[in-house]
Amino acid sequence: MSTTIETSATSLLRFATAGSVDDGKSTLVGRLLHDSKSVLADQLEAVERVSLGRGQEAPDLALLTDGLRAEREQGITIDVAYRYFATPRRRFILADTPGHVQYTRNMVTGASTAELAVVLVDARNGVVEQTRRHAAVAALLRVPHVMLAVNKMDLVDYAEPVFAAIAEEFSAYAASLGVKDVLAVPISALAGDNVVEPSAHMDWYGGPTLLEHLETVPVGSDPSLEPARFPVQYVIRPQTEEHPDYRGYAGQLASGVLRVGDAVTVLPSGLTTTVAGIDALGRESDIAWAPQSVTVRLADDLDISRGDLIAAGAAPVPTKDIEATVSHLNERPLRAGDKVLLKHTTRTVRALVKEISYRIDIDTLQRRSGAEGLNVNDIGHVKLRTAEPLALDDYTDNRRTGSFLLIDPADGTTLTAGMAGEAFEVVRGDDAPDASEEEDWV
Repeated sequence: MSTTIETSATSLLRFATAGSVDDGKSTLVGRLLHDSKSVLADQLEAVERVSLGRGQEAPDLALLTDGLRAEREQGITIDVAYRYFATPRRRFILADTPGHVQYTRNMVTGASTAELAVVLVDARNGVVEQTRRHAAVAALLRVPHVMLAVNKMDLVDYAEPVFAAIAEEFSAYAASLGVKDVLAVPISALAGDNVVEPSAHMDWYGGPTLLEHLETVPVGSDPSLEPARFPVQYVIRPQTEEHPDYRGYAGQLASGVLRVGDAVTVLPSGLTTTVAGIDALGRESDIAWAPQSVTVRLADDLDISRGDLIAAGAAPVPTKDIEATVSHLNERPLRAGDKVLLKHTTRTVRALVKEISYRIDIDTLQRRSGAEGLNVNDIGHVKLRTAEPLALDDYTDNRRTGSFLLIDPADGTTLTAGMAGEAFEVVRGDDAPDASEEEDWV
């Protein structure tokens, strides 16, 4: 069975959209859905009815995505809106993320599983601080492909020099973050130029439309090239007459391929054994690949519970000392000395924030002092100490097993999204002070 990159009509692309307030992101998404014939008749009728009630002659396509009443009243996007649509060439899951600075944390949610990020800019304003922040989040999350959509070209008379200057500035900034694949497309979401159909007003542009790129960008990966990682979610022991000795470990394969007979290591214990069987959808199978949900049976009876990691190939070394780049998501600041819970795959342990090494200035990419902690939307580098050892891959090697969340132990709210290791390939300068004094809790 082939497990190579999908290029057929059944392939799936997860992508996220991001842009500053009033850059026209919701209109772009609405235009994309409308012109690709992905809007139901009753949805379009409802949008036309609301638009007429506002005195608008043409339907406001932004209403197709701004589903919250508060969003419609203010004309902005607040929450992450997920949309599912398809063309004859590919299926799509779109995460439409907010543009306001205070909702940047929602982009982290929307882009965490994306393979492509569409960053929108207003051609009149060019690259602004929020544009750089969105590019930094895409780089932080290791989104493989980034598309710059230069919108409202109709308001700058479809001028090629305006587009070229914005594309050059953004591409240079993205390259400094380590983003290797950037495509810039000039569009007008309101008029439909270069969204689904090529623009008659920009014959100087010879690249693909936005939808053409979405349909043809390489997606997925070959699981056989990745190390197998299987976080245990549940231990199955029926202890019935039919299955008196059955012991299986259920979960979702985070990466790679598992086969019957493979040698595996159980982490953090370090015990080794082999895969004796794989059950998928009630049937035995010789193979499983990410992201399948299966039950794995092992050759030996080992002490394994929820939160353990079954790894094939080169296994990560369990450790209690973690260094990571993080994006802080909560209004409550993150400070050195904070006691938190750390959730990694299916495992949750107590942890201490030993040090906030630095925060990253989004404009200059310089490291700034972390002495004051991290505020909402800040990106920085932290050192953590956990009560129990964890088996984390470096995030650059594995997005699933290299990521984690920091949680408030008092009320269970999510504080911070973490990526093990260094986030960016290039960080300019370093004016951060020496490490702060270590505190001991765990």
